[in-house]
Amino acid sequence: MQGVVGVFNEVDATVDAIGDLKQSRVSDISVFSPTLDHELEHAVGAPESPVRRFTLIGGLCGVSFGYWIAIWTSDYWPLVVGGKAIASWIPYTILGFEVMVLVGALSTVAGMFINARLPNLTMSVGYDPRFSAGSYGIYVVCAPDQARTVADTLRRHGAVEVRDAR
Repeated sequence: MQGVVGVFNEVDATVDAIGDLKQSRVSDISVFSPTLDHELEHAVGAPESPVRRFTLIGGLCGVSFGYWIAIWTSDYWPLVVGGKAIASWIPYTILGFEVMVLVGALSTVAGMFINARLPNLTMSVGYDPRFSAGSYGIYVVCAPDQARTVADTLRRHGAVEVRDAR
């Protein structure tokens, strides 16, 4: 895909450029930042993360497995003490909770890797090493006839460098 890359030194200029690009109906925008910045996140308008669903499903599977393994073990090797019930849910809540936390945490990490598409073995188009050293970048995928307008918009908002990227 052909696009335009703009390099910025200030986050405010980057946010203003993103807002102007969105007003001019440019939709395929990638932003590179050296650190997490909530202003950039709000400017891009990122959707909610689906990782929380991985956590919920993993937690529910974990608590179900924790209860199941404790009850199965008690039924398979019964230890009758004073006429008490062999499988009682109250003492097994600790094991159910611990397995819920373990499986929920592992599924959260797995969901994060899956949704981030990690490991990424190829370099992202439009990436510049300066984006990890303190500069901000915007990569806009656009048609060749729209590239000049996008480049002018990036320059108008204070881009240090604007170039074509493939």
